[in-house]
Amino acid sequence: MPSCGWLLALSVAALTGNTIGNKQTERNCSTYPPYLPSTAVNTTLQLQELRAQMLPLNIAAYIIPGTDAHLSEYIAPRDARLAFMTGFTGSAGTAIVTHTKATLWTDSRYWVQAERQMDCNWELEKDGSISRLAEWLISEVPLGSEIGFDPFLFSINMEEGYSVELQSSNRSLKSIPVNLVDQVWHTRPPIPPGDLIHLPDRVIQRSWQMKVERIRNEMSNSPYKPTALLLSALDETAWLFNMRGGDIPYNPFFYSYTLLTMDEIWLFLHMHRVTEELKVYLNTSCKGPLCVQLKSYDSVLDSLKTYVEQPSVKVWLGTEYTNYALYEIITPQDKLLTSSYSPVLTTKAVKDETEQRILRDAHVRDAVAVIQLLMWLETAVPKGRETELTAAEYVNNCRSKQKDSKGPSFDTISASGPNAALAHYSPTKETSRKLTVDEMYLVDSGGQYLDGTTDITRTVHWGTPTSMQKEAFTRVLMGNIEISQTIFPTGTRGVNMEMLGRRALWEVGLNYGHGTGHGVGNYFGVHEWPVGFQGNNIPFRAGMFTSIEPGYYKENDFGIRIEDVAVIVPVQTKYGHNYLTFDTVSLVPYDRKLIDTSLLTSQQIQWLNNYYETIRKLVGPELDRQGLHEEKDWMLRNTEPFAVPGSSATACSSSLTLVLLAVTLFHDII
Repeated sequence: MPSCGWLLALSVAALTGNTIGNKQTERNCSTYPPYLPSTAVNTTLQLQELRAQMLPLNIAAYIIPGTDAHLSEYIAPRDARLAFMTGFTGSAGTAIVTHTKATLWTDSRYWVQAERQMDCNWELEKDGSISRLAEWLISEVPLGSEIGFDPFLFSINMEEGYSVELQSSNRSLKSIPVNLVDQVWHTRPPIPPGDLIHLPDRVIQRSWQMKVERIRNEMSNSPYKPTALLLSALDETAWLFNMRGGDIPYNPFFYSYTLLTMDEIWLFLHMHRVTEELKVYLNTSCKGPLCVQLKSYDSVLDSLKTYVEQPSVKVWLGTEYTNYALYEIITPQDKLLTSSYSPVLTTKAVKDETEQRILRDAHVRDAVAVIQLLMWLETAVPKGRETELTAAEYVNNCRSKQKDSKGPSFDTISASGPNAALAHYSPTKETSRKLTVDEMYLVDSGGQYLDGTTDITRTVHWGTPTSMQKEAFTRVLMGNIEISQTIFPTGTRGVNMEMLGRRALWEVGLNYGHGTGHGVGNYFGVHEWPVGFQGNNIPFRAGMFTSIEPGYYKENDFGIRIEDVAVIVPVQTKYGHNYLTFDTVSLVPYDRKLIDTSLLTSQQIQWLNNYYETIRKLVGPELDRQGLHEEKDWMLRNTEPFAVPGSSATACSSSLTLVLLAVTLFHDII
């Protein structure tokens, strides 16, 4: 699934005139009365009540981010404040409410979705940078005004960004620790029920005690000598203690913070969810450096205050996932040590031998489910009864029958025709289109398994694709292969090879507007930071898993994405040492009728044939084990090797790849 990444205002669906059948799917606020589709949400009452809350606080505007107190990408229903206020349910966005206006900012993935879900109380803006939002505030609120925000929902960088932009305009931020949306959200969902669990030994190589000692070693080795480490991201605590929960849809996380010192461990969570078994697992009855002290989730602020009031303490935190409410109480500054990511996130990014093995195993079983879907659609779609929604339900049902299945890893993107031009579209009863042999179909789906998290995208056509569709698909595939077969030095940053996924598209003036890849976890988040191809990702090392997912989207027509997960592995070279490459662990064949082999070099065709041989070797026995003989026959037909013509283009392509990589590495160094 594409992550936000750096987004281009390219290849998005048109914002007006979209229809399903003869039904208009987007709002039209320029008519009288305004036209609102059935998917739009009436937000009049909540806006009235929010503005009433703003009056006694004497604030001219209130900022509503689309995140939670842990700055998560995926949030629980009770944290969906942006959706409650606006009706918009996309995973990225910021709203600002003044006494007379209400405006939403989101990126190109979600413009059409916003037009479908918001009523005419809201305006939509398309440049969501902090500088643009601050510019809008300066133009809309009077001189001397204060702008309210919840410090638990602001990152450190976000607060600093707004403050810098506003400081010369005689307008300022006002921290309001009680969230105003919560005050008017009378039906706000409660904390989900359910006990927390710890992972079984068969999927663990490092106990939580081993992990704690590893992180303490990193603290000891730091020249800045921190005395404590504050963990705020939900996956940090879940990883450290080998625990999982069910607070966040599609993500096995639970509300928590951790404060780790050299001789104490404070774990902040909702106490009523801790079983007696878990207390024993965490050694809560003892006092010592490997005994966990359980504290109420809501006490983290007061506990952190008490700790920093002590002399000679220094708290280390990662700025990417620590909210401003916690950051601002660590004073004076000599008691604070910051890095972009905590040592837990950077350590977690490199999977140990057990994690690598079981994550590969999870992808084999996951491939079975996707193969079942694609085979079924081949025969079902020509009958004219299936829709985007039934296809999504089918693949999720196939996954649920696989060993150790824990449900989908995100809301399945099942999109045909023009809906596939929306990179993050997911079907609903109102928007689901019938699948036909005349249109391309894109399915981006993934599963959570006790031993791993998966994410894979395939694009298919059941009829006769146009020459442009076939060329675009092939060039997207070329981008996927170019990255996958690249050999690079240890420590290379993904951003320095990201353009290899775009080069074949650029050659004919095509592009895509999302990131090229993101990290993937072990029964964790499907977007696992800080691994990937973006500018703020850490350098690649052996043992990291990342998606590789170039695409192309033609507005109002079709969308293409080919996404595989790969593990970074050492590679032997003729002369150099410490070189790496990618080993693809997603194991589903590509649509043969969309591949124009005349565009591929012999080296690319050979990579494709090697990949297909791997699918046969690994997925074939699993299909046999599950008694899926028809599915195995389908897999074998679709992994027949391609003819490899002699071509002088191979050496030329390899040389150009090395030149491009060398240029970007040199640019990064200087």
